[in-house]
Amino acid sequence: MNDVHKVIRRHQIITKISTAFAYATLVSVAMNFFWTPGHIYSSGVTGFAQLLTTVTQRYMPFTISTAVGLFVLNVPLLLLAWRKIGHQFAIFTFLSVILASIMIQILHPLTLTSDPLICAIFGGAVNGFGTGLALKNQISTGGLDILGIVIQRKTGKSIGTINIIFNLFIVLSAGFMYGWPHAFYSAIGLLVNAKTMDLTYTRQQRMQVMIVTDVPKTVVGSIQNHLRRGITIVHGAEGAYNHQKKTILFTVISRYEKNEMDLALQESDPHAFAVAVDVDEVFGHFYENKPK
Repeated sequence: MNDVHKVIRRHQIITKISTAFAYATLVSVAMNFFWTPGHIYSSGVTGFAQLLTTVTQRYMPFTISTAVGLFVLNVPLLLLAWRKIGHQFAIFTFLSVILASIMIQILHPLTLTSDPLICAIFGGAVNGFGTGLALKNQISTGGLDILGIVIQRKTGKSIGTINIIFNLFIVLSAGFMYGWPHAFYSAIGLLVNAKTMDLTYTRQQRMQVMIVTDVPKTVVGSIQNHLRRGITIVHGAEGAYNHQKKTILFTVISRYEKNEMDLALQESDPHAFAVAVDVDEVFGHFYENKPK
């Protein structure tokens, strides 16, 4: 059994390292092929690193490259992650940040187009996919992600407002530095980035599942064998067609777990009737894996 756990553990580590490299490559492509040629700013700390590069190029006798700025700005946040979140989480976050900084620095910029709209859309899509892929494999890309986890653990609240204010500052900075059309293009890039990230990283999206079945104990056992989810059982339901007694099961899962739910139902009751609908918010206890 210990050997099995070691193999699984080794596989998880290799997967996370590979994902960190994939993220670093994608964000460097977004930066050097799209954002920089189109004068588009990214969101969060990456956008702030771009702003530092622009400011130092124009007004300072030296230039802080985006790669260096990205790493330096993340250092205090990485220390915060080490102390407040977990050592493993901090190590893999450091890996993703340092790889991203290296790849941005060494990947030779290629101007495919300087059209700001195209650069905003494709840069946002490439970066959003990379970030979503990292989050899907439980890797943070640093920046405001770390601050968000710490604040949520301490207060139970998200940093949505902080994110909005910070990104608004980045967008306005793009307007001051490159002209107001670029502020709007950067805003479009942020929207594309967020949408692509949501399509890739589905763990934070909640779904309510209702299951009508004749064998509730079998279905409940199968679901709880595949997923760590609570289930509410409603007895005494009746089918309108043949008036047979049914049982209704209610649970809430993340969209990331939908395939496991499908497999659990297929194994336990292939004839069960199930409906899944998206939910905006879940109150009360909802189990989530916390980064270590």
